[in-house]
Amino acid sequence: MKIVILGASGRLGGALLREYRDKFEVTGFSHAQLDLSDLGTLREKLGNSRFDVLINAAAFTKVDLCETQQDRAFLINGEAPRVVAEICDKKHARLIHFSTDYVFDGEKPEPYTEEDEANPISIYGESKLTGEKNVLAAQDRNLVVRVSWVFGPDRPSFIDAMVQQAQANDYVEAVADKLSTPTYTLDIAEMLARFFDDDTPGGILHFANAGQCSWQEYAQWAVDCCLDAGVPLRARTVGAGKLENMANWVARRPVYSVLSTAKYTGLTGLSPRTWREAVSDYITHFYSKK
Repeated sequence: MKIVILGASGRLGGALLREYRDKFEVTGFSHAQLDLSDLGTLREKLGNSRFDVLINAAAFTKVDLCETQQDRAFLINGEAPRVVAEICDKKHARLIHFSTDYVFDGEKPEPYTEEDEANPISIYGESKLTGEKNVLAAQDRNLVVRVSWVFGPDRPSFIDAMVQQAQANDYVEAVADKLSTPTYTLDIAEMLARFFDDDTPGGILHFANAGQCSWQEYAQWAVDCCLDAGVPLRARTVGAGKLENMANWVARRPVYSVLSTAKYTGLTGLSPRTWREAVSDYITHFYSKK
């Protein structure tokens, strides 16, 4: 099977490339090699490539910057996926496109399912929803995978920033009134291969590690795991911050954006491991060695 990965130098794309390169014939394009804002080059390079599955893990993910660079956000997150989907359709290849929990407004008090209506409250969310629609309109077998709070070893994320702060400061805090679920890139890579074959359904699929937490709980668990692994920290407790005090944020974020993985479990018979297990695994393997 021939696979192309867009965004191969990113947090998710890097994990996918590492997981699949010894199992499939994989070509990865980093942002430097293929900029999704250059639609002409996108058509040329992908048009000249042979593949059975294309995984789009590239996006304009800077949520606040999307508010001030709206045209760029919709070009990369909305229009580029349409072009990629058209190319895949011509090659009779399956497109797996990654999206986000930020397509929801956060008003629902329980986990969002794939059937829930998307209602983004930011330009980032709107642009990602546009991309979803363009991908799904191209062919039925295309798959949109929504993930949340993605972390992993290939590029720093929230969890890494919190550990670094705890190493450098006696006091750290994180938002305690915003809830979602961390998702480990290695778990995404492991589950995604089940959807490469044409006999698996297309459409929308939610995937995240099991459970839910606030950023404060997430950070506190990371600190606890570091301490258990012998990683030296100055701060041992993460204080509770409030969403309303994040004055430097430009874009609105959904207060509650937990994704239900019931559909994934129904399709595979498997349940994702808990976010606590995933974070512990990450800290043990990538911090205790530092």
